[in-house]
Amino acid sequence: MLPNTGRLAGCTVFITGASRGIGKAIALKAAKDGANIVIAAKTAQPHSKLLGTIYTAAEEIEAVGGKALPCIVDVRDEQQISDAVQKAVKKFGGIDILVNNASAISLTNTLDTPTKRMDLMMNVNTRGTYLTSKACIPYLKKSKVAHILNISPPLNLNPVWFKEHCAYTIAKYGMSMYVLGMAEEFKGEIAVNALWPKTAIHTAATEMLGGPGIKSQCRKVDIIADAAYSIFQKPKSFTGNFVIDENILKAEGIQNFDIYAVKPGHPLQPDFFLDEYPEAVSKKMESAGKI
Repeated sequence: MLPNTGRLAGCTVFITGASRGIGKAIALKAAKDGANIVIAAKTAQPHSKLLGTIYTAAEEIEAVGGKALPCIVDVRDEQQISDAVQKAVKKFGGIDILVNNASAISLTNTLDTPTKRMDLMMNVNTRGTYLTSKACIPYLKKSKVAHILNISPPLNLNPVWFKEHCAYTIAKYGMSMYVLGMAEEFKGEIAVNALWPKTAIHTAATEMLGGPGIKSQCRKVDIIADAAYSIFQKPKSFTGNFVIDENILKAEGIQNFDIYAVKPGHPLQPDFFLDEYPEAVSKKMESAGKI
């Protein structure tokens, strides 16, 4: 595990979807430094299938040494985002880091994706990331830390990643395209990066999608939290990067990745959007006359 350095003490980290899963893990890692965490998520009441609310997350954050501000935020609602940002600034004096983690998923093909579900993915992933970034940027520009981190994949135009779930891919790639654009737009002022896991990460959402058997093929959320923590400590000049969790942690000197596995030694499920053998994929596409 990547050790805490204390460098985020007093920093205010605004995280969407922080009531559980990856968002909460990033929050807890920063909280151990003594960071202020704005938990911007929808879940105020306990869910029948998914554990955790913004209030239980706040208790966990404060238990490890952070300060928490739970805010009911549906990122589809611009007013709720604005209200949470204003509450954060009033309570903590500003915003230093934004993590766009909230996301909706449906691994369905074009004909099997209802318009309502497509709208949800576009509005949460693509539009919600834009609105939250826009609301936080005036305060991020005043920060010495100044990071935006989108939990989104590297842009990979291999058609295989569009074929089975075109709407989801486009909604996630929208988040990644903001990294390209905003990194240039705010160069020197705000570092804007994306972070994506090399393997499947075990969360309640993963289990709902993949069933209980997926758990042993996953890594824990701790690997994403450690990778995000590494990014937050980098200067503003570290921007426009599509970071893979394992790669950045190897650069940090982590050698034993079994510590992150749910079941050490068990084969891991590669995550979406990453070509494990890009040369082989390229040759396969060439032979099919696609490039």
